Amino acid sequence: MKQEAFKIYVQVNADFLEEGGILPRYLIWEDGTKFEIDRVTDVRQAASLKAGGCGMRYTCQICGGEHYLFYEGNFRWFVEAKKGREVSVP
Repeated sequence: MKQEAFKIYVQVNADFLEEGGILPRYLIWEDGTKFEIDRVTDVRQAASLKAGGCGMRYTCQICGGEHYLFYEGNFRWFVEAKKGREVSVP
């Protein structure tokens, strides 16, 4: 059975680059914990197949794991989380 997912909106500190790109540096989780984004390995327009919505999808290395961070057109950042499970740190 497929688990449903939902969006968790997070605060993100990012650099807005001279050539027009955006480079996220760290995110702040719901509980106020700050997580540094070690590396961004890919940036592309994509849909969140788990939680719905679309925008720029940043594939990020955070705490040794690969995670998707989405930037919606309305200037909000979100990550995906599974319903029915305790939300874990990215």
